[in-house]
Amino acid sequence: MKHQWLFVLCVGGATALLKAAGPVLLGGRTQRSLPARVAAVIALLPPAVFGALIVTQAFARGEALVVDARVGGLAAAVAGSALRVPPVLTLAAAVLVTAALRHLWR
Repeated sequence: MKHQWLFVLCVGGATALLKAAGPVLLGGRTQRSLPARVAAVIALLPPAVFGALIVTQAFARGEALVVDARVGGLAAAVAGSALRVPPVLTLAAAVLVTAALRHLWR
């Protein structure tokens, strides 16, 4: 059991170091003082990471690729965002669609 906790602590420490690396290395710099290519990459990171999180949460179950009720909820959320529906209503629609599909598929 001790080895597992050591692994968890090491991974946690590495995560903290990676999170701190950006602010420490870039310090007081503004985005304008960075080279253009670096600024472009930094600007693209948040949408890419957010998209990856959404895809893995909607289409993955363990190591398997699945299409289930979560995909319907995601489709409702995308439609609500595309139609510029208020976020609370978009979330409510996604929850309701997911719940309805889960109820129908049981």
